[in-house]
Amino acid sequence: MELRTISIGDVAALAGASLAYNQPLTRQSDWKVRPVEQPPLKEQPEQPALLQARFELIVDGTPITFVRPVVHRYVDKVRGELIRRFEIVPAVSVRFDQPNVIFPAEAARALAVHLRSWNGPQAGTLRLALPVGWSCEPASQHFEIAGTGEERTFEFRVTPPAAAQSATVKAVATLGAEEISRGVETIEYSHIPPITLFPEAATSLVRTSVTVLSKRIGYVMGAGDEVPEALRQIGCELSLLSADDLATGDLSRFDAVVTGVRAYNTRPDLRANQHRLMSFVEKGGTMVVQYNVPEGGPFGQPDTGSLDHIGPYPLKIGRERVTVEDSPVEFLRANHPLLTSPNKITNSDFEGWIQERGLYFASEWDPKYEPLIACHDPGEKPLPGGLLYTRYGKGAYVFTAYSWFRELPAGVPGAYRIFANLVSAGKAAQ
Repeated sequence: MELRTISIGDVAALAGASLAYNQPLTRQSDWKVRPVEQPPLKEQPEQPALLQARFELIVDGTPITFVRPVVHRYVDKVRGELIRRFEIVPAVSVRFDQPNVIFPAEAARALAVHLRSWNGPQAGTLRLALPVGWSCEPASQHFEIAGTGEERTFEFRVTPPAAAQSATVKAVATLGAEEISRGVETIEYSHIPPITLFPEAATSLVRTSVTVLSKRIGYVMGAGDEVPEALRQIGCELSLLSADDLATGDLSRFDAVVTGVRAYNTRPDLRANQHRLMSFVEKGGTMVVQYNVPEGGPFGQPDTGSLDHIGPYPLKIGRERVTVEDSPVEFLRANHPLLTSPNKITNSDFEGWIQERGLYFASEWDPKYEPLIACHDPGEKPLPGGLLYTRYGKGAYVFTAYSWFRELPAGVPGAYRIFANLVSAGKAAQ
């Protein structure tokens, strides 16, 4: 058997070697590799190899050609011998730590940019590529990174325009004549091949006027969401409430308490201390309850009664949802304080939503609750159970099944304005 060539691309590395029976042939060679653009991954079962070796052999006079990915073989102390595909990464990677930044007023906000070296000491300049109407201080910053793996963080003060506007900012690192505006992210689990991505170093900037009256918020995390960070972006002070906080903590220090998605499904400590939360509302606090999944019904889950007393008055959660994200919204009580204070809510606040309007709307409720808006999927009946409001004692209670856990992290301007009204309900609606 004769090994005719081994090549990467059009670079011949080895040629003319003979292969002895049952003996490996090993050769070492160096290649200079050009930067490679990451190929599109959509609809592919796995990430294709960035580098491949082409082997051409002659076996008994018959040519055989096959291609293999270039890999790195190494030994893990726990998992044994492993193989990882060869990756080409930039000299430095650039990333923001937030998918979007909300500017509720004209004041400047700090934007952090993270730089990491992937190839020894690096030095250059870092700047933000901003659209017209936005500015930052400083305009650029010099950076020096001592070695591979070291990361540095740089802060820019970004000032928005006065008018409402959404924009995208890119972070650009310049090393000599090269500009780099990508990060490096690795998806790595034991049951799948590692996948390295090179996302653009960009984040969304959202300038929208938002006023919030409730500044101190207690948040009961449910199945996990990013609403707490969204509330921090509009100036709220967030405390994540533990089981001890719910059982014995001083809830009067909060202006409002918000329960996260599926919190009543997943937090028995929340259900056990519902009486304390109702007392908090009765004494003047605001409580906002996001969607929960109904138990029992056609899917066979046992009904544990976890949603029996979700509000101060009887309230039943159904399985209705609105899946079309731009479904028209009808204002049932357009002049209600919850829709007018501190932010005047209009149809424009329901523009630019993603994925859906809401899920698990209330299907039945006590007359003391006021439904404020309704929407529906095409050809279906209006669903008014997505936003219910009631006064209870001196405070206010709000049930909402709209998908704030999607819209707020996505930087939807109207979602911030509406949710600010929900947490401000006890102070605004008298």
